[in-house]
Amino acid sequence: MDYSGKQIIVTGGASGIGRATVLAFCEAGGSVFFGDLNADGAAETIELAKGLKGDATFYALDVTDEAKIDAFAATFHESHKQADIVVNVAGWDVSMPFMDNDSDFIRKVVAINYLGPVYLTRAFLPQMIEGDGGQIVNTASDAGRVGSMGETVYSGAKGGVIAFTKSLAREMARYRINVNCVAPGPTDTPLFGEVPEKLQQALIRAIPMRRLATPEDIAGSILFFASDSASYITGQVLSVSGGLTMSD
Repeated sequence: MDYSGKQIIVTGGASGIGRATVLAFCEAGGSVFFGDLNADGAAETIELAKGLKGDATFYALDVTDEAKIDAFAATFHESHKQADIVVNVAGWDVSMPFMDNDSDFIRKVVAINYLGPVYLTRAFLPQMIEGDGGQIVNTASDAGRVGSMGETVYSGAKGGVIAFTKSLAREMARYRINVNCVAPGPTDTPLFGEVPEKLQQALIRAIPMRRLATPEDIAGSILFFASDSASYITGQVLSVSGGLTMSD
């Protein structure tokens, strides 16, 4: 896949799946404008992108703050007519029983994992509609498809991302804007590292391929949905889980 000349937005690019996605697009020639709260991690991503075919630019972004999302988009549009590809990756959770979730935690999970993609997408869509085309790829989770013990609110938020993807795909098809969703299973990211060791091992044993996904596994699926090869695909959800949820 060749993304030369493509202007690409990625959230959560300082680590994990977001970083792997930024680097994969850069390797394929794309120009990536990415956001994250973690400036140190973003600097590492920029360093890793040096020497690749494309280029990466970082701008601080808090996806829970609508005004900062708008500022992020405005900064990009100062020098670019439109984004060709928008990828929502930023996410967060802490595994715990639902009854231990307080109101602040619930609001934070929903703000990052659901409202963030909603507001970020809205900030870039007017120019994409005017330009008559583009791709939006949302990152949900298999937790949003089949549920996940200890991640009830997160599962609900990711389920919302899936429904948002499908509904927006219907609205945007007339403008030749494809909207699809990648749903990772357990993936070797900093977020997964916070899961208790006992649960980590149980999840790995349950995966038919007997390993976690790598961030690069997920990035590959994101790049597919963002490519011309997926030009007639919209409103779809792709589980990338090593077969963990193949029966659903």
